[in-house]
Amino acid sequence: MLNKILGFKFFLTVILLGLGAWAAAYFMRPVALVEVVVQGRAINAVPGSVAVYAEYQMELKSEIAGRVARSELDLGRVVKKGDFLVSLDPSELELDIQQTESEFTAHQQRIVVGSSLKLELANARDELANKKRLALTGNLSESELIRQQRLVAQSEQRIALEDVENQQRTATFVTVLKAKRLRLGKMVFNAPFDGVLSVIYARQGDLIGANAPIATLISTSRTVEAKISEENFSGIKVGQKTSVRFLGYGNQLYTGTVSKVLPTADADTQRYIVHLSLDLSLEKLVPGLTGEVTIVIGERNASAIVPRRSLRGMEILVVNKGRVELRKVELGYVALNQVEVLSGLKAGESVIVEELERYQGGERVRTKFAK
Repeated sequence: MLNKILGFKFFLTVILLGLGAWAAAYFMRPVALVEVVVQGRAINAVPGSVAVYAEYQMELKSEIAGRVARSELDLGRVVKKGDFLVSLDPSELELDIQQTESEFTAHQQRIVVGSSLKLELANARDELANKKRLALTGNLSESELIRQQRLVAQSEQRIALEDVENQQRTATFVTVLKAKRLRLGKMVFNAPFDGVLSVIYARQGDLIGANAPIATLISTSRTVEAKISEENFSGIKVGQKTSVRFLGYGNQLYTGTVSKVLPTADADTQRYIVHLSLDLSLEKLVPGLTGEVTIVIGERNASAIVPRRSLRGMEILVVNKGRVELRKVELGYVALNQVEVLSGLKAGESVIVEELERYQGGERVRTKFAK
């Protein structure tokens, strides 16, 4: 009986030691992060770089010198087209305009009163009529009549010249007043477009010179510009779907479409330029953001899709019954995050997606599914 008990204990000890050894060996295996091969919609997409720019910006300048009388310039202020920004002191120019208007009014009144030359002309014409009667009766020489006719012609000529001078002076007054009022209008600055004040150069009370900058206004509209290599450009068309990842926003993907395809390449990089329309608020489209884009040029149903990060060249590490298998694969459509596998894999298998250089074919591993 004692022998049986000792035998059982020995057997149990062996079993426990075996389990312990197996457990030790199992838990010493490296843990591979895996994802499951799935069926789905494969996307053929071409890659490119992307950057965000303000559609345009303007440095507001004063054409004339003056002192800033009123200012609503505030760094970072969002303005709408037509909003008041700043004005210069108009006092001196307004006095000048009043003086010119007063002189113009006096000039117009003088024209209404009439010229003294017209009275001289009327007298000369009366005298000519009288001398014509005397000449007909033989009581006036012909030379005296001709002299009087010349006096009338001279008076008519002086009146015509005076009329021309009055017209010219009137036109000059109108032009000068128009120029001064235009100058007065240039002393008030309103926002020329919707934008944000990014730089302020002049404050209330500052004396500024002609052509001096007052502020810089950046438009709130944005241009999202993608650059595509020549070999990937031919299939791109307006309306195609896009997926963008900005470096400043981590792995977040933003969808959109191609809005414009420029027909020429960038002179410096020889890459073609495409404009994108993104489903992203203007607040997040900060000028200067950069990232990467994929433009979808084709889609189809696929029997095997894997994460792009599972690729090691043209190989994929598959975990089959706890052992790593190195598979040669044939790739189909390639997108930003996913790849279609035409042969070498099937749906449901697990592939390693991190630290690929760490594993070798035939190696035993434990698995952990990526979230």
